[in-house]
Amino acid sequence: MTDLSSLKYTAEHEWIAFEGDIATVGITDYAADKLGDVVFVELPSVGSTVTAAAVVGEIESTKSVGELYAPLTGEVLEANDAVVDDPSLVNADPFGDGWLVKLRVDTSALGDLLDRDAYLALTGGGQ
Repeated sequence: MTDLSSLKYTAEHEWIAFEGDIATVGITDYAADKLGDVVFVELPSVGSTVTAAAVVGEIESTKSVGELYAPLTGEVLEANDAVVDDPSLVNADPFGDGWLVKLRVDTSALGDLLDRDAYLALTGGGQ
């Protein structure tokens, strides 16, 4: 189980786990729950550069279509092909097998990332 308190979060309901300058990004359980059953995921291409706050992909569910935003500027090192092949992983394990992308980022420019308490306050304390 991922230690949720060690993650950073965005107001767009993404989580970020850091290992040095590598950031693994996914959507939170709160977002996955609000989306409903995820049926399609589009992710950025490996090797592409993404810009913080820019749309980099799409998540479609039985309820709606949502945009995936880059939480930080960086280079896409890996896209989770398992999620593209089986989008239900986003719902089943959003903090584990349902991760979306890995980015190489400049950790000195972390911007407005939230800690777990701030994220829970934003979402009304749920999940």
